Formats: sequence, C-alpha cells, structure tokens
Amino acid sequence: MANRLAHTTSPYLLQHADNPVDWWPWSPEAFEEARRRDVPVLLSVGYASCHWCHVMAHESFEDETLAARLNEHFVPVKVDREERPDVDAVYMEAVQAATGQGGWPMTVFLTADGEPFYFGTYFPPEARHGMPSFRQVLDGVSAAWTDRREEVAEVAGHIVADLAGRSLAHGGQGVPDESDLARALAGLTRDHDDARGGFGGAPKFPPSMAIEFLLRHHARTGSEEALRMAVSSCAAMARGGIYDQLGGGFARYAVDAEWTVPHFEKMLYDNALLCRVYAHLWRSTGSDLARRVALETADFLVRELRTAEGGFASALDADSEDAEGRHVEGAFYVWTPAQLREVLGEEDGAFAAARFGVTEAGTFEEGSSVLRLDAGEGTDGGSGDTGDGAAGEDAERIASVRARLLAARELRPRPGRDDKVVAAWNGLAVAALAETGAYFDRPDLVERATEAADLLVRVHLGENGRLARTSMEGRAGENSGVLEDYADVAEGFLALASVTGEGVWLEFAGLLLDVVLTRFAGEGGQLYDTADDAEKLIRRPQDPTDNATPSGWTAAAGALLSYAAHTGSEAHRTAAEGALGVVKALGPRAPRFVGWGLAAAEALLDGPREVAVAGPVGGELHRTALLGRAPGAVVAAGEPGGGEFPLLVDRALVGGEPTAYVCRHFVCETPTTDARELGRRLGG
Repeated sequence: MANRLAHTTSPYLLQHADNPVDWWPWSPEAFEEARRRDVPVLLSVGYASCHWCHVMAHESFEDETLAARLNEHFVPVKVDREERPDVDAVYMEAVQAATGQGGWPMTVFLTADGEPFYFGTYFPPEARHGMPSFRQVLDGVSAAWTDRREEVAEVAGHIVADLAGRSLAHGGQGVPDESDLARALAGLTRDHDDARGGFGGAPKFPPSMAIEFLLRHHARTGSEEALRMAVSSCAAMARGGIYDQLGGGFARYAVDAEWTVPHFEKMLYDNALLCRVYAHLWRSTGSDLARRVALETADFLVRELRTAEGGFASALDADSEDAEGRHVEGAFYVWTPAQLREVLGEEDGAFAAARFGVTEAGTFEEGSSVLRLDAGEGTDGGSGDTGDGAAGEDAERIASVRARLLAARELRPRPGRDDKVVAAWNGLAVAALAETGAYFDRPDLVERATEAADLLVRVHLGENGRLARTSMEGRAGENSGVLEDYADVAEGFLALASVTGEGVWLEFAGLLLDVVLTRFAGEGGQLYDTADDAEKLIRRPQDPTDNATPSGWTAAAGALLSYAAHTGSEAHRTAAEGALGVVKALGPRAPRFVGWGLAAAEALLDGPREVAVAGPVGGELHRTALLGRAPGAVVAAGEPGGGEFPLLVDRALVGGEPTAYVCRHFVCETPTTDARELGRRLGG
C-alpha cells in the first residue's frame, strides 16, 4: 500500500512511496500530526542518486517490523534535498555543529516545533564500526522522549539558540584586492597535489570553481603557477576513472587520490560546471584534450540528461543491475579483461585493456576495472597534447575500440535517471552549452541551451518574476526558488545573451536579479539563501561557501556584476561589491571553498570589460570577443541602431565595417575593426 509520498512529483520521494514507513512530505500537517500524537518527527533527507540513501532504504525503510516501530513512535518525514535545499541546509548545519561531520542520508529527530535534538547520517541495521543500529537509535530516542522530555527540550533549545546566535563574518571591509587574491592563490598552491592533480587527498572532488579562478587569475596577471595547477588538475581528471572514457561526462567524485575509482553517480551540476571549465581551458591554452573533453561532456549532457521538454535532468544513479541481476554500484561502467575480449576480440581486447588500465586483478570490485587512460601519455593538457595521447593509426584504432565498447555498454541495464529539472543547475547547463557551442562552431549546442532557457521561462518563471525550484514533465513544482536558482539562471541567461545577440535574455536576467535585490539581500552586503517571504524555518539559511555548486551568494555576486557591466546599473554594481566582501574574508583562508567568489573578484579587478560589437552576430569580431580571456568580460553584439543591448546604443560602424568597442572603469578604447587587435585587447 502506497504512503503519502505517492502524491508527490519528486523522483526521490516516489522511490519511497511503497515503503511500509508511513512517510509524510515536509509540510505543516506533518508537524501538526506530531503535536497531536505527542511524538517526535523523524526527518530523513536524501536525493535520488544517493547510493547510501538506497542502502539505508533497503536495509531499514523496507523492513516491515522496523517500519511498524517507526510509525508507532514517530511522524516520519522524507525530504528531497534537491527540492528543498533550505530545509537541508538548516538541519545539516545543526548536524555538522553537533557531530563535526555531515552527509546523506541525513537523519534528524525534531520536536513538533521543528527543533532538532538528535542527529546522524546513515545508520546500519545492526550495530557495527562503533555505530548503533537504527533500531537502537529509534528505541533510545523514543525512551528519551517519553522519560526525559525536559532534557530533550533543553537540548533542542540550546541547539536552536546556538544556530540563531551564529553571526556571519562576511568581510564588510570592502571588496577583495590584489593581495587577497594573491593569498588565495598561495593557499591553493599549498593544497595542490602536484603528483596527481586536484586539491587535498581522498576523497577527491572536481575543483571546477577553483579552476575557474585559476584561469581568470592567469589571464589577468600572467601567473604561470595558476595556469599550471589548472592544466594539471584538468588533465588528471580527464584521464582518470572519474571521467567516462567511453560516453563522456564526469562522476561525482573519486574515492581515491589518483582519480581512479569514482562514486559513479553523474550530476548535472558537475558536468555543466566542468564542461564550461574545459571550454575555458581550451580558450586559454588551445589544448586538444580540453577541447575533446568539453565537447564530449556537452554531448553527454544532451544525449543522457536532456528531457523531452528541453530541460536537463538532475542526475544519473550510481547503481544499476549487473550481469547477475544484482543492483550494484558502477555496474554500467566497469569492465573485466574477459568482457573486453568478448566485445573486441583477442587482439583489440588486449590493446584496450592496456590502453584503459583494465587488469585481471581489477581496480574496482570483484575483478572489474574502471576505464582510465595511461597517465604517462599527453598529460600536460597544454597546446601540444593530442587529446588522448595518440595519433594516426593508433588514434583510429582507439576511436574504433571506443565506439564498439560504447555500443556494447548501451545494451547493459542503464542507471536510473532523476528526471527532476532543477532551475539552478539548468542555468549552469545553459551557460556551458551556449559558450561551448559558440567556441567550437556547434550551433546545435547553442540551440539546446536556448531550449532549456525557454523551458525555464515558460515553466519555472511566474508572472511576478518568481522562480519555481523544480519542474517535472513540464509542470512546475510547489517549492519556491532559492538564491542559487535566481543567480545561476541569471548567469545562464547572461551567457546566452552574449552568444546569441538576443537581448531578451538580458532582460530576463535583470528581472531575476531585481528579485535578488528586493527579496534576498540583507545588511552590509549579506545575502540569504531564501527569500524574505519564504517559509520560516528555525534559522534563515545563509551560506556563502562554494561546495558542489557555487553558493547562491557568490553566484549572485558574479551575475550582478555582469548585469551591471551590461547596463551601467549602479545598484547592481554596488550589490555585487557588497556581496564580494565575503570573498575578502574567506578567500585568503579557505580558497578551495570560495572559488566562484574568487573568480567573480577577478572580474571585478579587471573591470569587467564591456565589449560592444556593432556588426553581425556570429561574425569574426563577435567570435573574437567571445574568445577573449579577460575575466568576466561581457559581450553585446548586433547591428547598430538595434535596441537589444544598452552597450550597443550609439555604437556606429567605422568606415562601414563591423566595429568593436571595449570599455572598462568608465574609459573606452579607440573603436577597432581589426579582429586581431580586438583579441589583443581582450587577452585572446
């Protein structure tokens, strides 16, 4: 018998709709029920492609006996963190404050007022590794609620007071300067893994936002150290198991420091961010490897994540069925030497095993291996590499091997897909596909970006300028957009405006950023993750640090800055500078966790430059402007006299030729009709 989750649209919640647990979605009614029955709320937070969420569901939430106990003593509430990032953020902050760590699944016990008093993540069905069993936890919490209610109330009160009393030191002493960014670079240099690329040790996450900062810092200052770290990290990831060597696209992270074994889920946001980073690396270096990975990742996004409505699905699951019908992690992606020989024959099978590091012992589980490229070939990632370390006949052979293996893999049971369209992540995809399509003369990618942007306007954007966080099958969800939705969608629209010359995208970006200024802004440049009229939680969430995606705070700073450069709006420029105060505070101390903010700060220090191309969209001057490496430069292109962009007002042709105008810091250079001269001015 289905529970209340059967009436929701979230793929994650629907995964639990047939549990014997009597789940409620997050709602006032659930907390009223807890108050009526005088029992605690069990809050369980996860997402559709979360491996350990599936494990705990199978071990505990599908257990009839345990479910009966849970239903008797608690009101169980299930939340999709991707639909309700505000709920997730507030209680994750409490979990991390209390335990020093966090993650998903997240398990929190609450009073009927939403106040947390006991925390955890994954709990096993039997006690092990120092962890109590989930049954023991339920019994212990229930006993405390019944016998020691005053103690529970005291703990909950202390936690809420502690959260409410946390003041955010956002900098407040002006914008980041040259010395702040130099110190951030030094911090990244200390953390950089010179031998294996990336930052820190295992597990290793793709540092897309830090790399964006490094590329911009190199473009502005000429720092070879910044470029070296960007090239090293991108090459190591592209050749490692974290990158799908057959189908393109990146997994969520590597469990080891060498990038060999990934956690196999593929997220839209990772791939959108990394597609853009590799395209920007190519723009900086001409690297064939960067070009190949950018295009393969873009093609992966379109082929495997695009929905029927033109948006992009959230994720592919880590798990799928193996040859024995078991649902296991990585089954779709891994190979044994015997499987290679079966598809390719003896000779090419041996060649592929050597080429992709597939061994008899295996690099993953049960003798299987994750495909990766030999790290000794073409690893510099610079303009001299070939993209896959091969040339001539060898390159043709590799292409043939890849094509046959990919075709064989397509016959395997596919990982599940979370079809939920998240506004913020689709904004990131719009920016990536628009720019990648423009750089590499792939108008089809620009079309896909435009279609996704159209969906965001048609389905997610209300008449009042407010965004819905998610949609499914062309229908908007009930949850309101948070700051990252407004910021990342604005970022995507701004990139699309520069590429297509269609000023309507600039107008839509302005509409969203006006909501940021009126609904999300606080005192002294602070930004909040939820609007001032959003549902009130125990704390109004506010996190300026970049994690898997740019924080709403730093993404908004970047989009506000770009919009101000396009329009001359002092209000948006002032808001961007105020928001970047947090980068002054955090950048020198924790650069890995404010990479997008550092990239926005680079744009601020550089101007950013305002480029107006009076002439045909897609012409030589326009393309040159888009390929300029000046950090955060904004580009407006169109025929003179058109009203598409403020930057094109009064921009005439010179001598009847297409003409480019470059301005920054309220000063404009002499107009030029020479593409090479324009490239020189923009660091191309």
